[in-house]
Amino acid sequence: MAERITDAEDPRIADYRDVREKDLVGRRGLFIAEGAVVLRSLLDSPLARPVSILVAEARVSGVSDLLGRVGPETPVFVAAQSVMDRIVGFPIHRGILALGAVGRRPDARALLDGLGRKALVVALCGISNHDNMGGLFRNAAAFGAEAILLDDACCDPFYRKALRVSVGGVLRVPHARLAPGDDLVALLETKGCRVLALSPTGARDLSGVDGGGRLAMLFGAEGPGLAPEVLSRCETLRIPMSGGFDSLNVATASGIVLHHFRNRGGEETRPK
Repeated sequence: MAERITDAEDPRIADYRDVREKDLVGRRGLFIAEGAVVLRSLLDSPLARPVSILVAEARVSGVSDLLGRVGPETPVFVAAQSVMDRIVGFPIHRGILALGAVGRRPDARALLDGLGRKALVVALCGISNHDNMGGLFRNAAAFGAEAILLDDACCDPFYRKALRVSVGGVLRVPHARLAPGDDLVALLETKGCRVLALSPTGARDLSGVDGGGRLAMLFGAEGPGLAPEVLSRCETLRIPMSGGFDSLNVATASGIVLHHFRNRGGEETRPK
């Protein structure tokens, strides 16, 4: 049974209040999921669980199938659209929010140990833009990457906007964050990965490289890209472009690279 909310100051929905200002990043391991697609991913996710759900009354019938999957331990709140807008602090047109709790995040070494003989690993260095982070996870989910590693300079993929842009990919792809000072390249090599770094100055064209085995692809932030000391330790690749143009959005680049290696590396193999 849904609980009706008529007052934006109701303490039961305190975690949804003014989400644009706080977004619950780093707060008790909680995050906000927005929209029906992301809610579905949350309900299916092995990485997180729903704590509560807040729905505009006009949207209830449209997500009745999802709400029917919610257990009694997860309260569902329903509010008029005007009340919901006051709660969150802006017009929330999707009308569907969920408060989620992140599960126990895996250690990067353990995550790599659990991969099969063939695997695609996405490794991110200094990705600070939440749109790009969401796009990277979306592409990783779409092309079947088995794992994502983030260095300590990356932004939180559970930030509301990153999660929304990922279309729930953050809740599907296993990922781990390295501790400050961890050597990403050394870790990947130790775990049997062939490490490829993407850069406009890469030594080889992507089109001429085959995959196979455990393959790790490194992506850096737009603008600075990967640090020279990282590039010097890796096999470097570039995506050929016309007319001397050398700039792609990092999320777009990841989609091209993942599609290429998923097709060139044989069938995905996951541990049983």
